[in-house]
Amino acid sequence: MNKFRALLDKNLIFLDGAMGTMLQDGILPAGFLPELLNLTDPEKVTAVHEKYLSAGSDILYTNTFGANKYKILPPHKAEEVIEAAVKLAIRAAKPYGAAVALDIGSLGKMFMSIDELYDAFVPLVKAGEKAGADLVVFETMSDLAEMRAAVLAAKENTSLPILATMTFEKNARTFLGVSAESFARTITALGVDAIGLNCSLGPEDVLDTVRQLRRNTHLPLAVKPNAGLPDGDGCYHIDSTMFSDFFEEIISEGVQLIGGCCGTSPDFIKKLKSSYKDTIIPSFEMEQKSIICSATKTVDLSKGLLVVGERLNPTGKKKLTAAILEEDLDFLLEQASSQAEDGAEILDVNVGVAGVDEAKTMKLVVQEVQTVTNLPLQIDSSETAAIEAGLRSFNGVAIINSVNGKQSVLDSVLPLAQKYGAYVVGLCLDEDGIPQTAEKRVQIAEKIMNEAAKYGIPKHRLIIDCLVLTVSAQQEQAAETLKAVREVREKLGLLTLLGVSNVSYGLPDRPLINSTFLAMAAEAGLNLAILNPSDSEVKRTVAAIRVLSGEDVNSTTYISSISQMKKAPAAISQAADPLKDAVIKGLSGEAADLTIEALKTDFAENIIQNTLIPALDIVGELFEKGDFFLPQLIASANAAEAAFGVIKEQYRKSGTEVKGKGTIVLCTVKGDIHDIGKNIVKILLENYGFDVIDLGKDVSKEMVLDAVLSSGAKLVGLSALMTTTVASMEETIAYLRKNAPRVKIMVGGAVLTEEITKRIGADFYSSDAKQGVDIAKKIYA
Repeated sequence: MNKFRALLDKNLIFLDGAMGTMLQDGILPAGFLPELLNLTDPEKVTAVHEKYLSAGSDILYTNTFGANKYKILPPHKAEEVIEAAVKLAIRAAKPYGAAVALDIGSLGKMFMSIDELYDAFVPLVKAGEKAGADLVVFETMSDLAEMRAAVLAAKENTSLPILATMTFEKNARTFLGVSAESFARTITALGVDAIGLNCSLGPEDVLDTVRQLRRNTHLPLAVKPNAGLPDGDGCYHIDSTMFSDFFEEIISEGVQLIGGCCGTSPDFIKKLKSSYKDTIIPSFEMEQKSIICSATKTVDLSKGLLVVGERLNPTGKKKLTAAILEEDLDFLLEQASSQAEDGAEILDVNVGVAGVDEAKTMKLVVQEVQTVTNLPLQIDSSETAAIEAGLRSFNGVAIINSVNGKQSVLDSVLPLAQKYGAYVVGLCLDEDGIPQTAEKRVQIAEKIMNEAAKYGIPKHRLIIDCLVLTVSAQQEQAAETLKAVREVREKLGLLTLLGVSNVSYGLPDRPLINSTFLAMAAEAGLNLAILNPSDSEVKRTVAAIRVLSGEDVNSTTYISSISQMKKAPAAISQAADPLKDAVIKGLSGEAADLTIEALKTDFAENIIQNTLIPALDIVGELFEKGDFFLPQLIASANAAEAAFGVIKEQYRKSGTEVKGKGTIVLCTVKGDIHDIGKNIVKILLENYGFDVIDLGKDVSKEMVLDAVLSSGAKLVGLSALMTTTVASMEETIAYLRKNAPRVKIMVGGAVLTEEITKRIGADFYSSDAKQGVDIAKKIYA
C-alpha cells in the first residue's frame, strides 16, 4: 500500500515546516535558487530533512518548490533537480519510515492557457514518480486554473496520491479571488486525496478558511500556516509554543495533516508533535449538497428556482450562429455578460453550428466567457469531444447538458462526468424517442440514475430534464411534463430542469405562455429553468415565484427588481455610453471598434478623459468592493488598452506627440524573481495613461537609480515576495534616498505591510494594483 494512503489511516499526520526559512538562515547565498542546492550542496538539504524527521515529521516535502522550466534555466533542467531532490529525501526518510512528497509550487506565470499549464506540470510529476516520491503536493497556488492543470497532469500521467493546498487571505479568498468553497468543491471533484491551505496567514487567521473548506469537502484537510507575518527585518514573532496553541482549535475542525510554512522550523514541528500526538480528530459528516461553482462563485442548485441563461445556444439564432462561424468572440461575450446582468445564475454554452470544429470552438468560448462573468457554466453538446473540451477549460464544477436514456450516450458521457466531477442533465428520452407519458419519462430518469451510480456519480449530481414540447402542436404534453417533474422530485429525489421557452413555440405573446408555464413548473418542483433572462415578463414571474415560495425574505429582492424594471426604459432612452460599457465588461474587440467610431465625432483627449478613465475608475471601485476580482480587473484593463491602441495609432498617423501622465519605474528587487504582482500593476498603470519603465525582476539598486535619473520619473514602485528580499528592498530605498532624494517610492508584495513600509523608509504601501494607480494619480496630480 502507498505510504501516504497508509498514513491517512492514522489519526494526526505531522508534516514538515519551512525549507526556505532553514536554507536562508546562513546557508543559501543571496540570489541563489534553493532548488539548485540539491545538485550543488546536497548535504545541506539533507541536514534540513533530518532535523524535521527528528522533530517528528511523518511526511517530508522535497526541496523542489520552484523546480520548473521557468525558474530552473540551462544548463540545469527541472527534471534533473527533481530527481536529485526526491532521492535525497528518500535516503533521509528511510530510517524513520516517513513518506516523501514531491513539492511543486506555482509556475509564477500569468495568462497561460490550460494546455500550457498542463504541459509545464507533466514532466515534473513524471520525474517525481520515477524518482520514487510517495505523493505529490501542489501548494501555495492562488489560481484555480493552475491548480486544476497541475492535478490533471498528475492524475493523467502518474499514480501518485495528491495533496492540494492553496494560499488564502483573511477573507477566505486567494490573491486572484478564488473562494475556499470553490477550491474545495472543484479540486475534490477531480479526485485528489487531500486538500488544504498553506502560507500567507499565521495560524491565528486561518480558522474561517478551514471551516469553509471543511463544509465543502469530505477529504482529509491539511493546514500549514506561516509563523505569523514577518517584520521589516524578515523576522517572524510567533514562537513554536504560540504556534502550537493555535492548533487546538484548528484540529477541532477536523484537520488531519498539520505543519508549518514560512518562518517555521523543526522546533515548531517538535512542539506540534508533543502537544497533539495523542489527539483524536473529531469526525465530520459532510452534508451532501448540489453545489456547482466557478472559481469565485458557488450556486446551490437545490435552493429555489434558478435561471439558466439560454442565449449562448445558436439554435434559431442567426446572429449567434454567424458569430460562432466567424469567431466573433465579442458578440458571444456580450451575450454572456448581459445575461449575467439580467439575473441568470448559470449560463448554458452551446456552439453546435454546422461547419465548425465544435471541440476547438467550445474550448475557446469557455475560456473567454470566464473573463467577463463569474457564473458557473452548463456545457451543452451532443459531441463528447466538445463536452470534454468545455469541462477541461472551465475553472470550477460545471453541468453537462446532456445524457439521455440511450445506453451508448450514457457509456460515452458519464465517464467524463465522473472524471471531472461534473453534474449531469439527463433527458427523458431513449432509443424510442420522447415518451408521451410522465410514467415512461420517470422510468428513463430512473435508468439514468442507476447507470450514473455505476460510475460513482451520486443522486445529488443528477438533474433530470422532463422535456418541454410545444403546446401549439401537442397541447396535452404540458400536463405530462409537469406531472413528470413532480414525480421525479417526489419519487426519485432528483433535481429537475426544463427548457421553458419551447412550450410557446408557434404561438402569439410567447412571454405570457412562458411565464405562466414557468409558474406552474415551479409549483411542481422545478429547480432550473433554461430561458432568456432578459425577458421582462419572465423576470417578473421569477421574482414573484421567489416571494411566494418564501425564498425572497420580506420581498426585498422583488421590490428592488420591479423598481429597476420600471426605470429601465428611461435609462435606455438616456443612451448609456457603449464604449464605457465595453471597457467595464472587458470586451476588447468591441472597445476598439467603438473607439474607432467615437473618433469620428469626438477628440481623442475627450474620449480618454470622459469615457476610458471613468470606466477604469468604475472597475476599480467594483474591485475594491469585492464585486470584481483580479481576472475581471485585468480583462477591463485589456479592453481599455485596445481602445488606447486605436487612439495611439491615430496620433501616430497624424504626427501628434502622445504625452503620458507621467513616468514610473517598476521592478522586483535584487534577489527576488517573482514578478506577477508587479506585472499586474504595470498593466493597470499603462491603461491609466502612465509611461512605465519596467526593469523586470532581480534588479540591482544601481539599475533602479539609473532609470530614475535618465527618465526623470517622480515615482518608483518596488516589489518583493520573499521575506529575505525585504532587506534588499530597504537597501534600494536607502540608495535612492541618498542619490535621488526627490523621487517617491511605493512598495508592494505578499510580505509587505504598512508597518514594514514605514520601517524600511518607503513613502507608500500598495496592497493591490488599484491602490498603485491611486498613488500614481496622487503623485502626478
